[in-house]
Amino acid sequence: MDNKLKFPLRFKILVAQLLVVTVVLSLITFTMARLFHEDKTAYIHDLTSTVVQHTAAEANALMVGYRERLRLFSKVMAEEPNEGRRQVLQGLFEEFGEFVMVTRLSESGEETVYDAAGLKASGVAKEDLLRFRQMHPLPSVLTEQEPYVENSTVSPRLPTITLTVFQPAKEGKEAVTTSGVIRLDRLLSLARRSRVFETFVLDGDGRFLAHSDRTRIATAADPSWWGKVRHLRTAGMTLEYQSRGKGMVGGFAKVPCGSLTAGVQIPKSAAYLTSRELITDLLVISLTLLGAAAILSLFWSHRITRPIEKLSEATRMVGQGRFEIEVEADSRDEIGALSGSFNRMAVELKDREKALKELYVQLVQSEKMAAFGSLGAGIAHEVKNPLAGILGITQLSLRGAGEGNPLEKNLRIIEKETKRCKTIIENLLKFARQEQVEFSSVEIAQVVEDAIAIVDHQLGINGVTVVKELEEGLPTVNANANQLQQVLMNLMINAQQAMGGNSGKVTLAASRTGTAGVELRVTDTGPGIPEEIRQKIFEPFFTTKPAGQGTGLGLSVTYGIIKDHGGDIRVEGGEGLGAIFVITLPAATGT
Repeated sequence: MDNKLKFPLRFKILVAQLLVVTVVLSLITFTMARLFHEDKTAYIHDLTSTVVQHTAAEANALMVGYRERLRLFSKVMAEEPNEGRRQVLQGLFEEFGEFVMVTRLSESGEETVYDAAGLKASGVAKEDLLRFRQMHPLPSVLTEQEPYVENSTVSPRLPTITLTVFQPAKEGKEAVTTSGVIRLDRLLSLARRSRVFETFVLDGDGRFLAHSDRTRIATAADPSWWGKVRHLRTAGMTLEYQSRGKGMVGGFAKVPCGSLTAGVQIPKSAAYLTSRELITDLLVISLTLLGAAAILSLFWSHRITRPIEKLSEATRMVGQGRFEIEVEADSRDEIGALSGSFNRMAVELKDREKALKELYVQLVQSEKMAAFGSLGAGIAHEVKNPLAGILGITQLSLRGAGEGNPLEKNLRIIEKETKRCKTIIENLLKFARQEQVEFSSVEIAQVVEDAIAIVDHQLGINGVTVVKELEEGLPTVNANANQLQQVLMNLMINAQQAMGGNSGKVTLAASRTGTAGVELRVTDTGPGIPEEIRQKIFEPFFTTKPAGQGTGLGLSVTYGIIKDHGGDIRVEGGEGLGAIFVITLPAATGT
């Protein structure tokens, strides 16, 4: 007794599916987590780049506005001192509330104006601002295109920057340097706008002009990333770096006006918080899917194996010869395709069984035809002797009748037709004689003449005319004359039968080929052979004739005979244009 543990196919499918699902879920979880992390990283970098570019654009617009207002101050201060100018300057300080002090320096001298009300409100004296300027003189080299900006905060209650603009001498006007002390309120407002990113603006020396964390204003940036940023060429560049022990993602962009750098940064822990949450969710989902897969696998394995069991039962029935069985193919998957293939196989087997039975009938008919041929040969042999007697008596009668006798004409007709019958019977006997196939040098013209002599009468009574076209001086071929005669007769009779009782013409032509051989062409005016069956006409038992009128062996035998003679046979012409059978035979050696 076999005590080995057996596992049903359903259980094997279940285990395989669970294994596949586990592997797939693991791969999906890992891949999704990795892709999400990569996508999140790209998103954070893109968002950081976008935010910093917007920040830089706003900071640049703010600095350009400060520059233009400073030039307006300079233009008013260039006028002659009077009460009107003083009122205009006072109005500018009131209009441009960020400006605290403006100094204009030219060859004519230096002048400084203040916003007295603003300084008083901030608790800062103008002496404090002047003292800062003495301790931090402006650069000696300034350009018209590049304003100079620095942090000039003298009191935490009044954080300021100093913006300096240089206007070179031109058109008779002297060179002017104008500097303005400007409150940081709007830059600080810009830095504190984002609740997600830390936003800041640095000057050309890497010090914070503005920062969302006010305690870092006027402090130096971390050298670890400032060295990469200070020569920034790409707008919206992003970096990952360490700042105060935290991993950060930062974005940086140049502010053209003032050679400033705008920056934003966000801690990695905050940026990738959703990634960790996603991985946790994926694990939960994976476990849930695994449980669902186990339940579905039980159902699905039964659904898969049930059609297989039906196929197995149907196979046993087909093995018993019951080809009418049909398996329901109610699915569109491989099992359904297999069921459909099985049904087609059963139908084809049934058709082949029917074809085999028909083939058996055709073989019996072929044997009958062979027996009939032998009987016909015997009858022809028996008829030959009486015909010889009739011919002899007719010829003796002609000698006795003499010329001018009224019976002479009739006797001549009897002699002619008797000779014709005698020739047909001799050819029929030659064709039907069972002899060993021997090859010899054969005249093709004589073979053609003998074949036509046998079938000419049969084709004539069916309205078909036989035309022969023989080239002079044809070379002999090494062949069996009886078999070649059989081939030509078969082709001509097929042509007459293809015409379906209609009148027509069969042309039998023989000519020399360019390769020192002989080409025979049998051409008819029948309906021709369709393209789709040309490749099948030389197959055994293939026929287009109705059942009982053909065995499908004639052209197959013809093909075999020509190949045995070292030749070739092919079909030309098209449907509706008549059929052309072309036979090529090699010439006999020495001809």
